[in-house]
Amino acid sequence: MRKFIEKWKQQAKQLRVEVYALYLAYQDPRVPWFAKVFVACVVGYAFSPIDLIPDFIPIIGYLDDLVLIPLGIKLALSMIPENVMNESRVKAMETLSQGKPVSWAAMIVIVLIWISLAALIVTFIARTF
Repeated sequence: MRKFIEKWKQQAKQLRVEVYALYLAYQDPRVPWFAKVFVACVVGYAFSPIDLIPDFIPIIGYLDDLVLIPLGIKLALSMIPENVMNESRVKAMETLSQGKPVSWAAMIVIVLIWISLAALIVTFIARTF
C-alpha cells in the first residue's frame, strides 16, 4: 500500500511539472498560436484554485482532476515542439522547487461560469412559473 501511495504522489508531482512546463512553453515564440490558445485553457484550469466540477460532487467531482486535465496535457504536449518542452521542463522543475503557482485569473473565469449557470437556471425557473 505504501508503494502505491508513493507512486501516486510521484505521478502527481510529475503532472504538476508538466502543467507548469506547458505554462512556460506557452510564452515561447516557437510555439504556434493555436497551441498557445489551447495551452492557456489547460494551464489556467489546472492552476485554478476552483474546479469547474466541484470535488464534493460524488464521482464526477474528481473527473476533471483524473481525466480532463491529463487529457488536456497530453493533447497540448502534442502541439508543442519537443525541444521547447524539454527546455520548459527544466525551468519548471527549478521553479516548482520554490513553491506552487496559482492562477487567480482562471479562478475568476470559473466563478463567472458558475454565476452564469446559476443565472440561467434562475431565469429558466422564473419563466416556467
